Amino acid sequence: MLDIVIEARKASIAPGMDVKRILPFRLHRMVGPFIFMDHAGPVGIQPSMASNMDVLPHPHIGLSTVSYLFGGQVTHRDSLGVEQIILPGEVNWMTAGKGIAHSERFEDPSVLTGGLEMIQTWVALPEKDEEAEPAFDNYKPDQLPVYTDTGVWMRLIAGNAYGLKNSVKTHSPLFYMHIVLDKGARFGLPPEHEERGFYIVKGSVEMSGVVYPSGQMLVFTKGVDPLIIAREDSVIMMLGGEQLGPRHIWWNFVSSRKERIEQAKADWAAGRILLPPTDNMEFIPLPEDKFRTTGSPPPEALS
Repeated sequence: MLDIVIEARKASIAPGMDVKRILPFRLHRMVGPFIFMDHAGPVGIQPSMASNMDVLPHPHIGLSTVSYLFGGQVTHRDSLGVEQIILPGEVNWMTAGKGIAHSERFEDPSVLTGGLEMIQTWVALPEKDEEAEPAFDNYKPDQLPVYTDTGVWMRLIAGNAYGLKNSVKTHSPLFYMHIVLDKGARFGLPPEHEERGFYIVKGSVEMSGVVYPSGQMLVFTKGVDPLIIAREDSVIMMLGGEQLGPRHIWWNFVSSRKERIEQAKADWAAGRILLPPTDNMEFIPLPEDKFRTTGSPPPEALS
């Protein structure tokens, strides 16, 4: 029934910005097409320190990044020329495809005093789409369907589940949801997807007499229908979908082919992946990896 429980680990993506890293995990690298998941915050800092949290321009290939905020504000810039202020409840879906660079900056530090909190995921692309043209789309909350029932509030971020669907552009069958539960609320998993899991952002849930606290992800085998009960007011992010097959991941690069990762390294080092035109005065250099041994983990990934 329950395939694995993944404990979030601490990772640092920028000075002053530590996150809880859920995926990838060495014993279960992906959930459906989702290959990466970070939970940042809640973070409240002095406005004068906001620039320390900026994530400078950095590259991606072979994936889509998905940014979803609970609180705060982030300014996204990418090599397509997109400049987008990311606000709570919106979906920001950037498809890297054959290559893109972007930055995330905290240019209105006053919003951080109330607490920044966000979830970032990467969705691996099917092999046929790994070299797609880069793209960025922003979806407002009113474009995302919401379902409510006794003690349950659900917003569909992408894909389809529980009879809900929306217009967020995806490349493979998947679902991704923000769910808020009152204490005592009961719910189950959407049955139509091959692989399903959820991350407990806040609170705790019970299943088969076992209580699972915040900071854990539960991943389930296909076909099971567990009864899940909120032990207290809770927030979870539920996701999954069709498995795409093995993927290689190194730093911010994802591909079905090892040689494509090596090409991406060379492209970034040589400046062949363009920087955002309005944020091109600094960038994160390619991490040194000459001392890595086969099978060792990649340098810390960035969002």
